[in-house]
Amino acid sequence: MQISVCLPYHSRTVGRKLIHMSDGKSAFKLYFISITGRQEPERYEWEHTSLNREEVTTQWEQSQRVRGIGFLTIFPHITKLFRFSPARETILEVHAFRTADQSPMDLSLGGSSLGDSSLGDSWMEFACYAEAAIAGDEYRAWAQAESVGEYLRSFSDFGDGPITSHDKLARWFAG
Repeated sequence: MQISVCLPYHSRTVGRKLIHMSDGKSAFKLYFISITGRQEPERYEWEHTSLNREEVTTQWEQSQRVRGIGFLTIFPHITKLFRFSPARETILEVHAFRTADQSPMDLSLGGSSLGDSSLGDSWMEFACYAEAAIAGDEYRAWAQAESVGEYLRSFSDFGDGPITSHDKLARWFAG
């Protein structure tokens, strides 16, 4: 197994909003998240990107491709849409898009340096720290809510999430 050191990671939630879709039933919570302290802040931080959060919000509100109930984690470089499965609502589904144009992104990691040949090319990205923390809070809110309306009234309080060491896996396998 080859290990690659990842970029530093310190995420901050910089905005939250509830949107209702044009079908009158679907609704999603939006979480705008920046990753601070990296080179190319225009790629990772809302404060430095040319993208406008209100325009991104409007694009999602007007989207005809997405239906259901769930939430989006929106970084300047990637958006992940999590929805409670229409087929089995106890399952959380995820799909990724480029934030700038909403074009789909592939979350598969394949047989890259992160893969393990004994498992084939079946690895897929689930979430970064901010997304995992928000997903945990959202799933808990979904499980505890008596109704969709009750669920939609709650938001994750995730605000700031630094990762102390972004190379511990590399150091573990190197040592």
